[in-house]
Amino acid sequence: MSRILEVENLRVDIPLESGTLHAVRDISFHVDKGETLCIVGESGCGKSLTSLALMGLLPTKAIRTANRLSLGGRDLKTLNETQMADIRGSRMAMIFQEPMTSLNPAYTIGNQLAEAMLRHRKVNPNEARERAIYLLEKVGITAAASRLGQYPHQLSGGLRQRVMIAMALMCGPDMILADEPTTALDVTIQAQILHLLANLQKEFEMGLVLITHDLGIVARVAHRVAVMYAGQIVEEGTVEDIFRRPMHPYTQGLLRCIPIPGKTARGAHLGSIPGMVPSLIGDLKGCAFANRCPHAFSDCNTTDVALRDASGGQRYRCLLSQEAATQNAREAATA
Repeated sequence: MSRILEVENLRVDIPLESGTLHAVRDISFHVDKGETLCIVGESGCGKSLTSLALMGLLPTKAIRTANRLSLGGRDLKTLNETQMADIRGSRMAMIFQEPMTSLNPAYTIGNQLAEAMLRHRKVNPNEARERAIYLLEKVGITAAASRLGQYPHQLSGGLRQRVMIAMALMCGPDMILADEPTTALDVTIQAQILHLLANLQKEFEMGLVLITHDLGIVARVAHRVAVMYAGQIVEEGTVEDIFRRPMHPYTQGLLRCIPIPGKTARGAHLGSIPGMVPSLIGDLKGCAFANRCPHAFSDCNTTDVALRDASGGQRYRCLLSQEAATQNAREAATA
């Protein structure tokens, strides 16, 4: 398959008065054409900052470094702000978490949809308008032409999210970054948006990075999964591997927190992960999950842990051997 996005050893550091916050630490992944990579983890683990780093939209004080940051073979690390602005919206677009705060309340839907196409493509306003109507219809918005004159506050949450998806597609990008696009929606609308994203991705053959904390969403739409904790990827693999054979104790803990149809009794207590995420300020040593891990031993607190290979291309960041991790996965599945 054609590789669209390549990320190698991405770091985001934010200087603070109390020290440097190592918000994203040595993140590496890739996305192929037509592939969906889900990045999953608790709130605050660095998922959104990772996507903002790819888009070049980090806070002013944040420092981004990477060994490789490539979109379709073009090195994003060497681009200045003007060149990066030519990429955003054109070849790589982002669907933000809350459309009400992402859409400008002072401009109509039509103005905001047309803006990106007029900026990046040699088209006239009529052509941009026709493209906007076409995409609004594609994302399931009825009476699309009349919607162009409306303002964001005149639309429901589900419609605003559909507008955000249409906006991301205006210039036919190679890559879409979706940062928890269904968080503020009810379950019915959430299912519709996910189905819509999957169909549009297949039709336009885009790469999709979907950021979420909802493992139910991951199970439905992902091809591959990267599990993040404390700014690092602690496990990655196919969606089947992650759900059937989770190797990292954190991934096993996340899966215990969700009900299993046909197995979890109604009213039964779900699992939980005790403890708190450690501070990422200052010098960091050892495994970040050690203070919450039921399998931790002394070396976990002192030894920096790299991603290690398991069978089938799965990788996990743990000192436990593949045999021990597999046994823990079996025990977690039967618990």
